[in-house]
Amino acid sequence: MILPSEIVKNRKLETLVENKLTHTLNSAEMHIFETHQKVTDFTLKFSHPLLVSMIEGRKIMNFKNMTPFSFVPGETLILPPDELMRVDFPDAGLNTPTKCLAMTISEEMIRDTVVYLNEERSRVDNEWRFVDSNLIIPNDLAIQQIIQRMLFLFSENHPSKDMFADFMLRELIIRVLQNEAKTSYVEQAKELSSDNRLAYIINYIKENLSKQLSIKELSDQIHMSESNFHRVFKNEMDISPIDFINNERIKLACKLLKNPDKQIKEVYAECGFNSLSYFIRVFKRKELISPGEYQLKVVSRDN
Repeated sequence: MILPSEIVKNRKLETLVENKLTHTLNSAEMHIFETHQKVTDFTLKFSHPLLVSMIEGRKIMNFKNMTPFSFVPGETLILPPDELMRVDFPDAGLNTPTKCLAMTISEEMIRDTVVYLNEERSRVDNEWRFVDSNLIIPNDLAIQQIIQRMLFLFSENHPSKDMFADFMLRELIIRVLQNEAKTSYVEQAKELSSDNRLAYIINYIKENLSKQLSIKELSDQIHMSESNFHRVFKNEMDISPIDFINNERIKLACKLLKNPDKQIKEVYAECGFNSLSYFIRVFKRKELISPGEYQLKVVSRDN
């Protein structure tokens, strides 16, 4: 993520810990925090829903009922109002400052966007609602790109920038909602499957990756037409059923490839791919290296 020069040109260093620069629009307020020294147990909270994204460096985040974790560039946190953050800065220094973006979003904008989604793109078995607990979003490119665009917009002197910001914020909220739904389905598919058709089918996919899975079979499992199933799945998961299946198969392949005795032809068959060449193509698209290269890499790393 890049900080536009217009954003930071007027900042003044008034404190070495979480020095703050603020820019305001009608529906959002953006704060850039910089920390220039090591510190532990620094606390802060905001009265509105908050999006936090790292720009440079690393923080250790501490929340009630959560294990402390490192927060690094590319990751995003969504926090409800009045959530107390306790932060450690183990690496910050005068020449290596930690930089972080924190953006509050108006609750009216969030509420209007959720109402729109429930009216126009309703979920299959429940309603859209904004997260009321902490949500960690690791390396979501689309969300990071929106934040980058918002940074430039905050720095721009344009008469319509509040209008532009509203469009971007709606997109951001929708993507956060879809990400939360996808995370919930994938991580809790088994627990939710008895009461939710989409959770049931995701659990079915995860338990049958070695089989040939068709859209017709999946849609029949939950008594939907193929077209309606495809629409509902992509609406809630922000990914097509086929792409989701392939992603889950590649996750399984990565686990199997950690075994140095596993041959590539065994792995692709166990993961449900009906063609070695297609498996290699999908694997390289997802992991950016071939299955063989991946196996050599993880085996040499673990030995």
